[in-house]
Amino acid sequence: MQRRFVSDVSHELRTPLTTVRMAADLLYESREDFGDPAAERSAELLQNQLDRFESLLADLLEISRFDAGAAILDAEPADLRDVVARVIEGAEPLARTKGSAVIVRGGDEPVVAEVDPRRIERILRNLVVNALEHGEGRDIEVRLAAGDGAVAVAVRDQGIGLKPGEAARVFQPLLAGRPGAARTTGGTGLGLSIALEDAALHGGWLHAWVSRGRLAVPATRAA
Repeated sequence: MQRRFVSDVSHELRTPLTTVRMAADLLYESREDFGDPAAERSAELLQNQLDRFESLLADLLEISRFDAGAAILDAEPADLRDVVARVIEGAEPLARTKGSAVIVRGGDEPVVAEVDPRRIERILRNLVVNALEHGEGRDIEVRLAAGDGAVAVAVRDQGIGLKPGEAARVFQPLLAGRPGAARTTGGTGLGLSIALEDAALHGGWLHAWVSRGRLAVPATRAA
């Protein structure tokens, strides 16, 4: 009943949110004409909070699809080096803010697997962003590997790591990564929970321990 409630509410919110978004976009585009710094700032805050609201709603809808068994895997051959490159490029502003460098290792040879690139990118984005958030300004290492019919990507930070018992909790919804840790990216707290489901949908696994997260998926899809 709780899952059905979340699904129903998430779908019902889409219509009013679309209307609010249209009005907010109009205000945001006209904010420089207000002649009032407070009103201009309010339009910017409204836009930012709507972005977060839409992100949360999208995550809730995705979780609803997993719960209903309706998530679809759109698999195709892909080189994970390309996916990692897109993730790192997208995380560059956060890396600069944190003073961290993202170093890729093991990417000299192709790391090809039949995957859903969108879902794999979402998994790796969550791992990299969490590593940057908790890496205390030190370098982040992304390591790729292939062999024995599978591919794997490990993301490691040099932060304080996980306390005993926390590794099993980081994938629970709404915990926003490590308990008690401050975030600067405005995440919904659902990202790692969805990432775990994305990995399972591929027939792979996603683990977290100490200061590292690792994704592994089969190189080819079962017939």
